[in-house]
Amino acid sequence: MIIRAYLFLAITALSWGGNAVAGKMAVGHISPMLLTSIRWGLAFAILLTFALPQVRRDMKLIRANLPLLMGYGAVGFTAFNILLYSALEYTTAINVAIEQAGMPMVIFLANFILFRIKATPAQILGFLLTLSGVAITASSGSLARLIGLELNQGDALMLLAVVCYGGYTVALRYKPQLHWQSMITVMAGAAFLTSLPFSAFEVARETVIWPDTTGWLVAAFTAVFPSLVAQVLFIKGNEIIGSNRAGIFINLVPIFGTLLSVMILGEMLHLYHVVALGLVLGGIWLSERGKK
Repeated sequence: MIIRAYLFLAITALSWGGNAVAGKMAVGHISPMLLTSIRWGLAFAILLTFALPQVRRDMKLIRANLPLLMGYGAVGFTAFNILLYSALEYTTAINVAIEQAGMPMVIFLANFILFRIKATPAQILGFLLTLSGVAITASSGSLARLIGLELNQGDALMLLAVVCYGGYTVALRYKPQLHWQSMITVMAGAAFLTSLPFSAFEVARETVIWPDTTGWLVAAFTAVFPSLVAQVLFIKGNEIIGSNRAGIFINLVPIFGTLLSVMILGEMLHLYHVVALGLVLGGIWLSERGKK
């Protein structure tokens, strides 16, 4: 069972690492708000082709929990992705991937404040290692920049995205006992609906970029892997080992994201990236050694 959770969470991290790369490829080919709407619209349409019968069977439970499910979609799916894609307008895919390693901090703190779930000393030390990796990346390896708290606009947006998804992860403890098909379908539909006002805002400001071929390919990839495959497996992984332990596996995202960014985008791999990745891996190892 535990090995299965590790596999689910590793595939999730690989998909999300690819999401950072896809978001960078989308720059100039489709605007971030529109990409979020098309992504979740496509994901919702795909789900309806096979999940509709299950949704109908679960409709009574869905109605009873609709505000919660809408909140999951709005915060965990819409807000997170709008912030991530917007961040990629200003910073690199490598930075975005590594900054997601800050997510366990949000999860640890929220679990402790709300539920008094304490992290073990090893988990805290592991988190501090990953946080060091985030700081090194956000400051581009510059101590002076770190001391001066000088953040790139994209880095700041990404850290806000991390807060959104960390909160969503903790809130999953309240999810109803729905079949996974029903749950992900309703959440994807909620994400699509709540993203539409943001796309309308882009159109109104005349900053919208309508998708070309590359834009549509990026949207299709994000609809299948980061939206469907990763979200379902992340929820399953949370069910098996809990949010504190599942959250630390998000730190695999920088590993996959960095490798994919170098291979696909040709981004430069600097020494401070390597140091940050080493800290992230060490943090994951320590956290799992100290699991409850």
